[in-house]
Amino acid sequence: MSVEIGIIGGSGLYDMAELTGREERSIATPFGDPSGPYVLGTLGGKRVAFLSRHGVGHRILPSELNFRANIYGFKTLGVERLLSASAVGSLKEEYRPLDILVPDQFFDRTAGRISTFFGRGIAAHIAFAHPICATLSAIAANAAENVGATVHRGGTYINMEGPQFSTLAESKLYRSWGMDVIGMTNLQEAKLAREAEI
Repeated sequence: MSVEIGIIGGSGLYDMAELTGREERSIATPFGDPSGPYVLGTLGGKRVAFLSRHGVGHRILPSELNFRANIYGFKTLGVERLLSASAVGSLKEEYRPLDILVPDQFFDRTAGRISTFFGRGIAAHIAFAHPICATLSAIAANAAENVGATVHRGGTYINMEGPQFSTLAESKLYRSWGMDVIGMTNLQEAKLAREAEI
């Protein structure tokens, strides 16, 4: 049975206890091993596949993640919609700890990460002006508000290399550019999910 919804859990979201009928599935990919086994189950009546981005015990650094294998595994499972959760840093005072921001843009400050399935004789280009699914973003934001979370809709996620956090000078620069939050992982996932037509 295929799974239409995928969830990537980041720092602080290593498991989804609410999943029922759980089974683990390891998937071999042409790009190597994903971060770990996918946990399949039912959540709110929907079939879901969950992957802990950094692996069990948070053992994989952002720059070491095999983004291609992770996304390829979701595609193999039949995933059509992908939610990716991350702990991020706020670059604006109005975004307080425990608030949720659902971004609609990315800015790339990484270096040397593989963020495409193309190359090696396959040349292709994808539209990425609007990197986030507006429909899924609205569903996620509404669900978070319905359980009492403070939600901010829209904003720019600047993706830094890590694993070190920014210097104060860098953070001030990013704020002056109008960036909203800063993290280390979501951009490559968004690019590869777009290429995989998820």
